[in-house]
Amino acid sequence: MAHYQGHICQCLPRLLTLKRDSPLTIAGDRRKTGRQFVEDVLAFSTGLSEFGVRPGDVIAIAALNSDWYIEWLLAITFVGGIAAPLNYRWSLEEARLAIELVSPVMLVVDESCSSWALELQESCDMPSIRMHVLIGDATPKFRNNQSVLRMDYIRRSWQGPPTADPLLAPKGIAIICFTSGTTGKPKGVAISHTALIVQSLAKLAIVGYTEEDVYLHTAPLCHIGGISSCMAMLMAGGCHVVLPKFCPKSSIQAIEQHNVTSLITVPTMIADLISYISSRSSSWEGGTRVSKILNGGGSLSVELLSNAIHVFPHAKIVSAYGMTECCSSLTFITLPNPNCEKSRILTSDNHNLKSDHIYQQPGGVCVGKAAPHVEIRISTNDQASSFSPSIGKILTRGLHVMIGYWKDTSGNLLHSNENGWLDTGDIGWLDENGNLWLIGREKGLIKSGGENVYPEEIQNTKEVFLVEEIFPSNHHGEIEKG
Repeated sequence: MAHYQGHICQCLPRLLTLKRDSPLTIAGDRRKTGRQFVEDVLAFSTGLSEFGVRPGDVIAIAALNSDWYIEWLLAITFVGGIAAPLNYRWSLEEARLAIELVSPVMLVVDESCSSWALELQESCDMPSIRMHVLIGDATPKFRNNQSVLRMDYIRRSWQGPPTADPLLAPKGIAIICFTSGTTGKPKGVAISHTALIVQSLAKLAIVGYTEEDVYLHTAPLCHIGGISSCMAMLMAGGCHVVLPKFCPKSSIQAIEQHNVTSLITVPTMIADLISYISSRSSSWEGGTRVSKILNGGGSLSVELLSNAIHVFPHAKIVSAYGMTECCSSLTFITLPNPNCEKSRILTSDNHNLKSDHIYQQPGGVCVGKAAPHVEIRISTNDQASSFSPSIGKILTRGLHVMIGYWKDTSGNLLHSNENGWLDTGDIGWLDENGNLWLIGREKGLIKSGGENVYPEEIQNTKEVFLVEEIFPSNHHGEIEKG
């Protein structure tokens, strides 16, 4: 019996039924029901097949967020292609290096990339690219270039449900996300359909996304955080409110206008939203409908968390730690309400692991427990700290881990030779309750007196942490260092 693999497009039949006549995507003045959305995905996929896209072909896409972007991601993978999202903020040289690495057969862009997209198209030094396609309206620059195709030229009319199973690329790869990884050199991270599915299921289980949610896209779809949460919401069957890119004013307006219930943020976004709301002369009531916020990109200070809860009083705020190579989140933690009486301030002395030497305080930042599908362990060496539990390299294993780096020939894609464990490049420790404490990056290691010392560890021993009443298990995590 053939082995059956999952595919992210398997959400389409459910969306067709669940959201047939109700809004699935809202992008500016453009609204699409579940039926319209699915038909557009299949129309694009049919066109891609007719234009010769085959399983394993890479299609690069560089654009601002839109409903079309989501449709392209699904359509590419439906025909067995591999989507390679490029960052629209890149320079010409960065885009050139990425394209040379993945050798796409098609480059799909919008106006935001016109500064380098046309130059690449006219240079004729990208032999793999057979077609250049434009998303959205054409400016005079693009309009006068006959070799850049409009996306309507690719689309084929489609009505009715899917009539064929979606195809898989070799090794089940769905997307290639670019990251600086642990070496500082940009790499293409090959992520499977299975990884995207299990990550989506983890977010459904832990954050609690449902078909009743109205999700605001605040993260770019070229980033694994934005892609992973988008896929989770597609599987939940919620409604997508898509902004081209994050802006405090437009985000607040969207939250109020569309009754947004969930969004993802980084600390600077939270700060910007709070600042904008404070500057408005009118009252703010839209935050009462927001019930779920997934935070990443860094720690929320006690003050920022307190202000966020004031602005979004009914929201569960979940912080996550992860990396691109792991298809987003490894661990999750629900942050406590600093205004709640049962919460109190404790120092790192309450870890019960106090040392006479300040540099040896384990401390760190608690980033919560591993998601259900994630294995995490700590690898130590002879020079590891003598404390129990031990401080060491954070390793992870599971279906969430990348297939590997695209075109990597080192033969050591997982940075570990022990049973497929991926070395995250981070240093930390696990407490007796299974919480992961993040100390710092391995490359920041300082050797002092025969001991391992991390700059972040020195700083963390001076910090005061917000925790629950009994044990310091509610510190704030960070996400997607890639």
